[in-house]
Amino acid sequence: MIGEAGAERWPSPNCGERRDGLRPSLVLLHYTAMAGAEAARDWLCNPEAEVSAHYVVARDGRLWQLVCEGQRAWHAGAGSWGGLPDVNSRSIGIEIANTGLQPFPQPQMAVVERLLRGILARWQLGPEAVLGHSDTAVGRKIDPGRRFDWKRLARQGLAVWPEMAEPGAFTRDARVFGYGWPEGGEADLLDAFRMRFRPWAQGPLDDVDRGLMADLAARWPARP
Repeated sequence: MIGEAGAERWPSPNCGERRDGLRPSLVLLHYTAMAGAEAARDWLCNPEAEVSAHYVVARDGRLWQLVCEGQRAWHAGAGSWGGLPDVNSRSIGIEIANTGLQPFPQPQMAVVERLLRGILARWQLGPEAVLGHSDTAVGRKIDPGRRFDWKRLARQGLAVWPEMAEPGAFTRDARVFGYGWPEGGEADLLDAFRMRFRPWAQGPLDDVDRGLMADLAARWPARP
């Protein structure tokens, strides 16, 4: 059976209605942290797991849809974006088969890109809606990880990418852009930001971090 985006339907019971009449306003990218796509797909369909996602993308480009886009999948857990909780009710989740230590191959990335184009068009969303799990769960999650090519998505209008701006107040601008973090979690915030936008940067917060975050806040502020 063929689902949305031409995906093979592989229904998961781990889903429900979106709360409070919410509709998708975010797309969350994950990696499976498992060796094989089939094992991840089957786990996300296991009632005992109590987790799911809308889509799973294999390394060779195979695509399964586990939950209809209009329903609430259980992929985000505790987290927030733009100061708003219940990311599950606000998002569509894509699990990308990867352990977190591998590059993401071309056939897989091509399918992720095609999938994102369709989702953004169907739900009338901009590139700022595409986030990593690490963005919404600072200090708790690291996927899709440092090996994921966010800049490649941004070049196609499927994600955002900052330019250098006048350095500002890093934490203030981070909240404007959408990040939330636990009290005392500024180091985790920096790590989450660098994981996506400066994956090989090290050391303390610097003016490059401040300048890039200032640009993100100015051009793509979260709009609850």
